[in-house]
Amino acid sequence: MTEQPGGSDTVLDHPMVLDRIFHPRPVDRSSPMSDKEMMIPVAEAVSIGACFHMVDRSAPTILLFHGNGEIVSDYDDLGGVYNSRGINFIVVDYRGYGRSTGSPTVSAMMADCGTIFSFVRQYLTQEGFNGPLTVMGRSLGSASALELAAQFPKDFHGLIIESGFAYAGKLLRVLGIDPQAVGFQETRGFNNLDKMKTWHGPCLIIHAEFDHIIPFTDGQALFDACPSPAKKLVKIPGANHNDIFMRGLDIYMAAVDDAVA
Repeated sequence: MTEQPGGSDTVLDHPMVLDRIFHPRPVDRSSPMSDKEMMIPVAEAVSIGACFHMVDRSAPTILLFHGNGEIVSDYDDLGGVYNSRGINFIVVDYRGYGRSTGSPTVSAMMADCGTIFSFVRQYLTQEGFNGPLTVMGRSLGSASALELAAQFPKDFHGLIIESGFAYAGKLLRVLGIDPQAVGFQETRGFNNLDKMKTWHGPCLIIHAEFDHIIPFTDGQALFDACPSPAKKLVKIPGANHNDIFMRGLDIYMAAVDDAVA
């Protein structure tokens, strides 16, 4: 198992960092859940909301960890897009997001992803889903996806990173945080590049050409670090961090189709 970022006293759990990294958006937890929604227990009295857009037991499945300002219900329409292409699509929240309880921290996010994966793996087995499983991370979610890929390489057919970051220090600066002011060092961060260096399976990197939050050079760095002979880097022309779907959905989905096949 890889080390959690910075250990139990990670500087990434500094209040100043958490205030910029996470933007939880809760929903009315008393409202009825759809038959696609589930709650995944990750700790005592803490559960993570998830939505299971399942279409076929023999189809490929994607497990997605989304960006820091999103919740699973934002992906309801996209879940239908994935299903229409013959792909099962599971998207999960973080603590404090959507229906999830608890409060988000970096250390909790990195610990929770393994518990979430165990739940998903058990669900797929029990329900008879036997298609290949791909782990995917968008933006902040790239850290969870790479953590799982590094921990459980034999359990995933493929890895997809969209708008992912290679360097946490650079990201902190973009978010208005001086890494030195909070005692951050890159070697005690997410180590996304190091984890990518351990992944030898099929790998797809998707990145917006003009991403102002996580520059395309980060996507290129992740791609260059991956030793897999079956890797692909897709640049979405003219797109920025938050309009990548609108500007390049066809290119995006065609690349995903190839990655999970």
